Amino acid sequence: MDIQAMINDFTKMGLEWAPKVVGAILTLVIGFWVANRVASLVGKGIDKQGTDPSLSKFLKSLISVLFKALVVVAAAGMVGIETTSFIAILGAAGLAVGLALQGSLANFAGGVMILLFKPFKVGDLIEGQGHTGVVDEINIFVTTLVTPDNKRVIIPNGPLSNGDITNYSTLDKLRVDLTIGISYDADIQQARDVIMEVMLNDPKVMKDPAPSVSVAELADSSVNLAVRPFSTTANYWDVYFGTYEKAKIALDKAGIEIPYPQTVMHQANS
Repeated sequence: MDIQAMINDFTKMGLEWAPKVVGAILTLVIGFWVANRVASLVGKGIDKQGTDPSLSKFLKSLISVLFKALVVVAAAGMVGIETTSFIAILGAAGLAVGLALQGSLANFAGGVMILLFKPFKVGDLIEGQGHTGVVDEINIFVTTLVTPDNKRVIIPNGPLSNGDITNYSTLDKLRVDLTIGISYDADIQQARDVIMEVMLNDPKVMKDPAPSVSVAELADSSVNLAVRPFSTTANYWDVYFGTYEKAKIALDKAGIEIPYPQTVMHQANS
């Protein structure tokens, strides 16, 4: 009788739990398939927007994991597991992880903002967080710059996305600011014409906007001219150094002195 009762109990339990277990298994199988399909469709939509591949891959994985977590919770509820406590535990664990990784999460959020809104792209010359350089890599957590003196600077995306960013490559027209001093005895118009000719004959100096030469300051030992050629981002340093050199040679040929600091002393007759 005891054996028969046990058999009856197991049979009853099997009949009661079998549909739940089968339903939970089907929910897991179908739910995982749907999660993968949804993640794939969302990923294709993200790729069509031209989103960075690293961000696209991360978002697809994140969507897939979230959907699968919901499927697991649903399947657990079908077999009688108390999901409220389970969700509370997951929430508490997520909060603890979030507090421990808040700096990394801020960098991740900054990386997402940069990759979505594209204030700059790889190859742009930018200034941010006190550093100036060409963007070499944009990752989820950090952005890497190569400075003009060939140093690699790694900047966290959180502070970078929340701070001021100057993108010198957006318009691809950079003004090169130069200062050239001439003697007080020199003819200003002649000096202006000489320097203008140097810039107009330089193929790396842009003709639109046109370069300019203006009197910037009457300094102690010289009349300082503000020399303003424009160049593309790629030619900036060639124009910067080249204009100084060519202007010096041309001014020397024209007999226009570039003075060095000096002090004139007058002795009074006693």
